[in-house]
Amino acid sequence: MSSLRHGFGFLTILPVVSPGEAPTGAARAWFPFVGLALGAALVGLDAAAREGLPPIVVGALLLSALLILTRALHTEGFLDCCDGLFGGYTAEDRLRILRDTHVGAFAVIGGAALIAAKWSLLASAPEAARIGLLLVFPCLSRFGMLLTMVAFPYARAQGVGTPLQQDGRWWHLALGLVTTATASAVFLGPGGLVLLAAVSVAALGLGRWIAGKLGGMTGDAYGAVNELGEVLALLLGIALAPALLDLFDAPLW
Repeated sequence: MSSLRHGFGFLTILPVVSPGEAPTGAARAWFPFVGLALGAALVGLDAAAREGLPPIVVGALLLSALLILTRALHTEGFLDCCDGLFGGYTAEDRLRILRDTHVGAFAVIGGAALIAAKWSLLASAPEAARIGLLLVFPCLSRFGMLLTMVAFPYARAQGVGTPLQQDGRWWHLALGLVTTATASAVFLGPGGLVLLAAVSVAALGLGRWIAGKLGGMTGDAYGAVNELGEVLALLLGIALAPALLDLFDAPLW
């Protein structure tokens, strides 16, 4: 259970590890499970908030809760990647910009677009699939992050994500896949497996592009994969919900 504790300690604000304690490589196997727990928290908040608040306010509350629960860890990585990937001309320049503490124009524009997209998607998730989507989308995105950790090398000798690359085992990916596939199928029906396939392909494609730009992945790059995975899972879930619910059995919840 130490790896599970490290997974929660690394990805959330829960004080389950000592300050400065580095995550173990096995912690990444639990990333989708941590995402599922975050989704459960969002479902509870959504149920309470929708009793007396309009959808646009509920969407803002859900987004704020997700940022707080994750310490905005992944969002920060996405912002850094916007500056680094689009502001540099060589791999060395891009890696240097990723380490820069200043915020550039690309990060501001990218961050505004990300927040606007998540806010609107969280506010407009359809009633028929809302609970399932809120539960599963953080799980799907964190499985995409796990995929890129397994598929691509790390670009730096030392970094935030370095401990997660150490002591890699096949069961890390297997446990993450079982967790994500089971949650997707149970809460979204067979349509959830369609979302799993789409998010997985997108994560691998994004990871390959980033690794080509940087010479590998970084902690910021993992954050960017997660953020875009969340947007994609919500977007496809909302867009395909009517067709998926008509084509397959109703979600099991």
